[in-house]
Amino acid sequence: MPVKSYLARPHTGKFNELIVELSALRGCEIIPSTNEEIAVLVTDTLNEEEDILLVSKINTLDNLKMLTMVSGFEVNT
Repeated sequence: MPVKSYLARPHTGKFNELIVELSALRGCEIIPSTNEEIAVLVTDTLNEEEDILLVSKINTLDNLKMLTMVSGFEVNT
């Protein structure tokens, strides 16, 4: 199961809206910054196909300006 972490940056003034959009997606945990308009996004999916679909959905969010992967690994159980 792929587990990845990203930095997510919103369009100017759209931080809260981006947090709401990300929170609505299954497989996402969001850790919003308290002093900057940036959030850490951790995704956890069952397999590579699900991961690809989730990232595709994230990249189409209206309030997302930039998504940068910080780390990724696959857990073999």
